[in-house]
Amino acid sequence: MSRVGKLPISLPQGVSFSFREGLLEVKGPKGTLKRQIHPAIDVVAEGTELRVLPRREGQSGALWGLFRSLVQNMVTGVSVGFTKILEVTGVGWRVDEESPGVLKMALGYSHPVIFKVPQGVAATVEAKAGRVTLVSIDNELLGQTAATIRAFRPPEPYKGKGIRYAGEVIQKKVGKAGAK
Repeated sequence: MSRVGKLPISLPQGVSFSFREGLLEVKGPKGTLKRQIHPAIDVVAEGTELRVLPRREGQSGALWGLFRSLVQNMVTGVSVGFTKILEVTGVGWRVDEESPGVLKMALGYSHPVIFKVPQGVAATVEAKAGRVTLVSIDNELLGQTAATIRAFRPPEPYKGKGIRYAGEVIQKKVGKAGAK
């Protein structure tokens, strides 16, 4: 039995859903999201709550919790939205918005790194602070976009320079101590 799957999902004001032939569509004030649901999982409305249930008990326990979390993220996304903030740390490293939806990053390479932000994700750049704020209603797409940008220069453990999530703590290493 899935502990996560048992929890109901409350529908906020202004959020509606439809579930037909395995396709779940959630509409809210921020937009619309669609997702194909596994055939072993069913989505049922109970008043102002949604319940994700397995069609047969015991067979789809792992999928039950997964799809409940995915449906919860869809409901949260269309009602509130998701935000991720990336910080660029390093001498001479910066991020600029070359054109709408295109980031130009100077990350210590001999060439600038150009990144086209996928459709569905909005990026705003604070050049002075070295911050990139990513906003989307799709949590999966937002997380993948942030991870792709971070992978251009992950934070290194000696000086701490790189691209990191806001609030991420990097354990620093001491470095060479016995060089004479």
